[in-house]
Amino acid sequence: MYSRKWLFFLGCAVPYRVSSYEISARKVLAKLCVELVELPEFNCCGLPFDPVSHETMLILAAKNLALAEQQNLNILTLCPGCAGTLKKVNKTLKEDPAQKDEINGYLKEAGLEYKGTVETKHLLQFLKEDVGVEKIKNAVTYPLTNLKVAEHNGCHILRPKKIIGFDDPEDPKTLKILIEATGASCLDYIDETQCCGAPSVGVNDKIALQLARDKLSHIKLVGAQALITVCPFCHIMYDTNELRVEKTFNEVYNIPILHYPQLLGLAMGLTPQELAFGELRVNAGKITQQFACKARTDHE
Repeated sequence: MYSRKWLFFLGCAVPYRVSSYEISARKVLAKLCVELVELPEFNCCGLPFDPVSHETMLILAAKNLALAEQQNLNILTLCPGCAGTLKKVNKTLKEDPAQKDEINGYLKEAGLEYKGTVETKHLLQFLKEDVGVEKIKNAVTYPLTNLKVAEHNGCHILRPKKIIGFDDPEDPKTLKILIEATGASCLDYIDETQCCGAPSVGVNDKIALQLARDKLSHIKLVGAQALITVCPFCHIMYDTNELRVEKTFNEVYNIPILHYPQLLGLAMGLTPQELAFGELRVNAGKITQQFACKARTDHE
């Protein structure tokens, strides 16, 4: 029996830039009887500060972990970057008592103390390890039969393996298994594990678009009807830039970019409106109409 009560750590990007991810995740988790507890005191995970001040990153992450310890609840995230940072800092401080004492010296000023008693999981890991594939299959009421999709894990969800540890970065299986639990087929394609290109945007826009184009081209080649993501930044890279890539390279893809909870939500019988499909930039109408019509027909 898995814990049904988790602290929901949204991070910075999800609520402000990819609310469709949050909305669909909340709907799906409610269907799975998971209670999400809000904690307004949470701050940034610390990841963006690491290149500038590693110590600041440690303090910010440790503060979040200490706040979770006060609630005696584990942390559930939607962002692989947030999950990875909180996992890394948790492991670092547990293994280095001297650094733990140093960071606790800063936290003491806020009335907090990090002890190392909670864990952090990304949604993907939580669905695999805590909910389980069989329970997800049992929650599917309208299997997405005949829908063919491709998956994109992204980099932070799998790496570094010694920190994340729940899947193989070179041959990941979890997202594919969870996609197939909805009844959809998950197609293999060239360079599945390659980066989406988002980290290169601020350095060289042309390289970022080329990386996105390579991915979209390979996905189109195998006949996928949609691309499934589990990372807010990967989703932004594809969903925001697909039309731009089409214009730049004079190509057409018509590949909607869906969050995994949107795919699962459709299979659970939730409506496209409930799952915030209207916020997607690449129109997913062909997919939503197909399965919304199926749901209506089954009700009649």
